[in-house]
Amino acid sequence: MTVGTLYIVSAASGTGKTSLLNVLLQQTTNIAVSVSHTTRNKREGEENGKHYHFVEKSEFETLINDGDFLEHAQVFGNYYGTSQSAVQQQLNTGIDVILEIDWQGAQQVRRLMPEAVSIFILPPSRQALLDRLTGRGQDSEEIITGRMNEAVSEMSHFHEYDYVVINDNFEVALGELKSIFQTERLRVGSQSERHKDMITNLLS
Repeated sequence: MTVGTLYIVSAASGTGKTSLLNVLLQQTTNIAVSVSHTTRNKREGEENGKHYHFVEKSEFETLINDGDFLEHAQVFGNYYGTSQSAVQQQLNTGIDVILEIDWQGAQQVRRLMPEAVSIFILPPSRQALLDRLTGRGQDSEEIITGRMNEAVSEMSHFHEYDYVVINDNFEVALGELKSIFQTERLRVGSQSERHKDMITNLLS
């Protein structure tokens, strides 16, 4: 069976990454987003194993000590991380797996799985990003300014990635995102494994 490809997808908050990935998942077969582990409490409407794997702090720290995380971080006193064994299990079934993580997590993953394909999604301009952040109408000016500063810091790492998609027009960005996955599936190694019997017959 063909082993799936691991993808890293990063973007600043407000860029539209989650919306793009939701449609990509609906329209593309054999692909899934990795479910992270966390020690924070489950919120209303969340399901264990679907939104997160909710675990106790002691269990999370055991997994850290066992070297099971591709990447992990502590945010506001809670741990978040991506289990390497869980990701590898999915990849071994032939499913492509997407990690929605920031640039720091991406650096951790690349050290352990350098074959991962990385994609960074950029907004078309700072004004467009600001409009998206303020359009939510839920945050103060101070919070929005902080998020813009964080976004600029995040975006400065785009050059560390294999591909860049600019989300100006949603449908165009979605098409470009799909083309990356299609291109990776057409590489010689993937096609040789996927169509092994056919190629053997062709060359025999």
